[in-house]
Amino acid sequence: MKYFSGFSLQNDAAFFEHIIDKSEFCVVGFSYGAIHALQYVKNALSEGKRVDKLQLISPAFFQTKSDKFKRLQVRSYTYSKENYIQQFIQACFAPYEEKMCEHAENNVEQLKELLYYEWEAEDFHLLERANVVVEIYLGGADNIIDAKSAREFFKELSHLTYIKEGNHFLLCE
Repeated sequence: MKYFSGFSLQNDAAFFEHIIDKSEFCVVGFSYGAIHALQYVKNALSEGKRVDKLQLISPAFFQTKSDKFKRLQVRSYTYSKENYIQQFIQACFAPYEEKMCEHAENNVEQLKELLYYEWEAEDFHLLERANVVVEIYLGGADNIIDAKSAREFFKELSHLTYIKEGNHFLLCE
């Protein structure tokens, strides 16, 4: 199994132990890591490598957000990276109690990549033609991504699990 962590995070796979398929031919990505997981699978398939399953957990879905929103995020990050990350982590766990998680180095270019990334239906059709099973997990109480729009976009392209009370980490009480 190959795993890609979320923005500014490391070792976050432990939050998803109950859903991650640990088989050798599975690729998993959480939030920002979902973008990289998809890219990894597309590259692996083009190189003739085997991938059976792609699991995307709370994929970073901002394509329905305004440019104003995106610019504000970048400006806030640039003004105070530490405060931005602290508020970001709090929002990931909201509306529930924050859990301990490990932080990784990050930069404004990574933030821009996740904010401006455009998911394409054709990528999922490509995976379907290659017999890659795609599972997507979304939380209805996610305060980070546009979960409602993500649900509408992904529901016809994958096996979608929607946890109505789940936050960005899919946790609920």
